[in-house]
Amino acid sequence: MNDTARCRVLIVDDSAVVRQLLTEILGSDPDIEVVGTANDPVIAREKIKRLDPDVVTLDVEMPRMDGLVFLENLMRLRPTPVVMVSSLTGPGAAITLQALSLGAVDFVTKPTVGIAQGLAQYADEIRAKVRGAARARVQPLQRAAPRQATPAPAALRFRVTDRLIAIGASAGGTEAIRVVLEQMPADAPAIVVTQHIPAGFSRSFCERLDRLSAMSVRQAIEGEAVLPGHVYLPPGDRHLVVVRDGARWRCRVEDGPPVNRHRPAVDVLFHSVARSAGANAIGVILTGMGDDGARGLLEMREAGAATLVQDEASSVVWGMPGAAVKLGAAQQILPLDRIAARVLELTTAKPAAAG
Repeated sequence: MNDTARCRVLIVDDSAVVRQLLTEILGSDPDIEVVGTANDPVIAREKIKRLDPDVVTLDVEMPRMDGLVFLENLMRLRPTPVVMVSSLTGPGAAITLQALSLGAVDFVTKPTVGIAQGLAQYADEIRAKVRGAARARVQPLQRAAPRQATPAPAALRFRVTDRLIAIGASAGGTEAIRVVLEQMPADAPAIVVTQHIPAGFSRSFCERLDRLSAMSVRQAIEGEAVLPGHVYLPPGDRHLVVVRDGARWRCRVEDGPPVNRHRPAVDVLFHSVARSAGANAIGVILTGMGDDGARGLLEMREAGAATLVQDEASSVVWGMPGAAVKLGAAQQILPLDRIAARVLELTTAKPAAAG
C-alpha cells in the first residue's frame, strides 16, 4: 500500500450490527476507508476480487464457509493482510493461534455481550491494528515441510550463566518465534521471550510452542531458576524480568504498568537482561509493530551482548526491528530462517567475541 494512500478495508462478518459498528469505528479514521462489507465468505471472495482491499477484517464463525477455511484459501490464492475480529478469539485461543499460523496478521477479541459498548472500547486498538496490517508483508501460504531436527553443536555443555538468549516480537511474532524455536536443539541455552499477546492466549501459545520445539517451553513462575534447555514466557498480562542470583539467573514476574503501551513489554525484559547477563546475553528482535524493544536492545548491545534483528523482507511488520536498526541497536540483520543458526553460533563463542 502507498504510504500516502488511505487503507482500504473490507469487513467480513455475519452480524449486521458488527458490520455497522466496525464501519463506523474504522470509517472515523482519516487514514482508513471502508470499501465494502460482506456477511459471508462466498460474498467476500467476490468482493475481494472486485474491490482489491488492502486489509480484510474477518470473523471465524460464519455461514456457508468457516472463517479459517476461507482464510487458508485466501492466503494460498490471493495473500491479503487479515485482522481477525471474533468472539472465538477469547476463549478459543487455539483457534486464534491457528488463524495466525495460516497467515492472519493480528486479531481483536469481539465482546460476547454488549457488543456495541465493547467494540467501542476497543476502537483505538482496532484502528491501530488495521493500519498496521496495511503495512504488513504477507506471503502465499505453503504446506509446511516435515521439520528436520537441528543438530546441536558438538559437546554443548552449558553452565547456567554461560549464555542467555532474549527474544522479543509482536505482530507476526507468534509464527516467527515458532520458526526460531523449531530450529533449536533440546540442550540449547536458556531462552526468555516476550511476545505481545493478550492474557487469555499466553498459556495456549506456550503449549503450542512446547509441542513444536525440542526445548521445554513454559510460562515463567516467580523465582524459578533459568535453566538451559528451557524457554520462558511471561504469564498473561505480566512483565517478565530476569534477575541474577549468585551464579544463576531467576525469573521475576511483575505486575507493573504497561511500557510502550504493552504488558508484557520487550523493553522491560531486555533492560533486565542487559543488567543481569551483560555480555553473556544474545538479544533478538523479530517482526512486530511499533518500537518496543529497540531501546532495550541498544542497552544490551552497550552491555556487551550480541544483538540481531529480523530483516525487512522476512518480517510481517518491520516496525520493531526497523526501530532497533535506526537506533543503532542491531549488530546484524538476518532473514528469519537464519536467525536460529546464528544464535547457536554465538552461543559457542566467547562473550568477548560475540559481535
